[in-house]
Amino acid sequence: LRRAGVPVSMTAPAAVCEALEAAPPGHVDDLYWLLRLTTVKDVQHLGTFDRVFDVVFRQAAIHLDGQASGPTGAEGVLASTVLVPESPAPGAGLPWHSLPRTVRADDEPDDDAGALPERLPSAVEAVADTPFEDLDERQLALVGAWLESSWTRWPTRRSRRRQLHPAGRRVELRETLARSRRTGWETVGLARSRPKRRPRPLTVLVDVSGSMQPYAAAYLHLMHALARSGRAETFAFSTSLTRLTPALRHRSAGTAMAQATAEVVDRYGGTRLASSLRGLLASRQGNRLRGGVLVVASDGWDSEDPQDVAAALGRIRMRVHRLVWLNPRSAAPGFQPLVGSMAAALPFCDDFLPAHTARAATEALDAILTG
Repeated sequence: LRRAGVPVSMTAPAAVCEALEAAPPGHVDDLYWLLRLTTVKDVQHLGTFDRVFDVVFRQAAIHLDGQASGPTGAEGVLASTVLVPESPAPGAGLPWHSLPRTVRADDEPDDDAGALPERLPSAVEAVADTPFEDLDERQLALVGAWLESSWTRWPTRRSRRRQLHPAGRRVELRETLARSRRTGWETVGLARSRPKRRPRPLTVLVDVSGSMQPYAAAYLHLMHALARSGRAETFAFSTSLTRLTPALRHRSAGTAMAQATAEVVDRYGGTRLASSLRGLLASRQGNRLRGGVLVVASDGWDSEDPQDVAAALGRIRMRVHRLVWLNPRSAAPGFQPLVGSMAAALPFCDDFLPAHTARAATEALDAILTG
């Protein structure tokens, strides 16, 4: 401003710092008014201030040479001294407070990195509302690949351990005192903390009996993404329970599907839901149910006594934090869970969703992530 002809007082920098601390600007317009009120004392200098502000904060990229002296314009107005790439990427080089909503600055925390996209990819959009049973092999592979790429977050729980965070509610005295050593033992700011978030255990059971054959392939793609994360257990069941986690950890989706298919020797047969649930409880992986999320994908067409299913789910419900049931048959108009095992299982479910299409699968993913 001084180089452009605006007389800035010696106390103006201190006033700017105090204003920034009292009311941190959240947008470039907020910064404009903060600087204008603290640096400009005469109305005749407002035009010059506006031009300098636009050059520095609205049009500038990051200054790469701090020692370079910038030229002045023909009218004595400070010209931009920054280095701008010839073909910058969208949003590159802009100050963090002027970035559009679709561009994230390099130093901005990526809190929403795992958020599900609001719109489906164009290739998936065409079949987003088509039931999985009506898709051909190419379309099913496309939807399956999208389901794998959509899983980028994880259900979490609050831990007893704590981590430093400026928005925390608890004041950490030890850390506050440690920081005061840098300021002559004067407490400039309080160190705060909040509880850490830990990933919850996640277990997925997919029914691969004959009635679930059109949907099992799509669910296996989601299981592949979970198994590769290293924090989930995946099972398939028909007349018996089969653990698929080792087979689905292969990087190649095709190889993983082939290995999983070879592991399940009773696929597309009958269904023994109660026996499979009891097998899960008795296995080593049954301990992972405690405090975790259990996802069961089944239509509930079972050959066993519904009372046995209710007894097994009662034991499971006391262990898990959340039980999500995916039944593609529930999307049919006028559906009612009148099948014996499905009617017995419904009281134990926190969420009962169809997940029969790509769009409905996004709702299922949201329900799992809320765990």
